[in-house]
Amino acid sequence: MLERTSTSVRYVRGVAAAIVAVATLVLAANTGPAKAAESVQEPATTALTKAE
Repeated sequence: MLERTSTSVRYVRGVAAAIVAVATLVLAANTGPAKAAESVQEPATTALTKAE
């Protein structure tokens, strides 16, 4: 039969799962979109640059 786990073991497992979840979310948040390969963009013209 299955043995009952102690309370401290359950808390340790819960804390370990929480740490893994937070680390996963932090790593996922730090991944950005892939950068385009050398895309050359012209500067945007504004009303100020047109008036000069």
